[in-house]
Amino acid sequence: MDNPFQLITDTFAPQYRVNLSIQRLDGSILLTLSDDNGVVAKRMISAEQRNDPQRLKRLVQSVQWGIAIEQGHSAMEILAMMTDGDSHKLLQRPPSNRPPVTAGL
Repeated sequence: MDNPFQLITDTFAPQYRVNLSIQRLDGSILLTLSDDNGVVAKRMISAEQRNDPQRLKRLVQSVQWGIAIEQGHSAMEILAMMTDGDSHKLLQRPPSNRPPVTAGL
């Protein structure tokens, strides 16, 4: 199995500063992703998730999903990117030419 810390770093380091810190005696670590504007995402990673390649992959995708939603991507775009194997695109900001979302009461 590949080094889980390297997989996490390789996935997120191009766009974010990656900080992995041990949080508990059970081996859980805290993943913190940040950019020039501050913290983008935090996620606790259990030893079981870290040591199981499938669970680690799902965790990474979950973090990518959350970031993409926060950046304004639509759920359908995200699903298409994930199923097409283009999950690295999830970390890119969507085009800003969309009209602003407004809600009326």
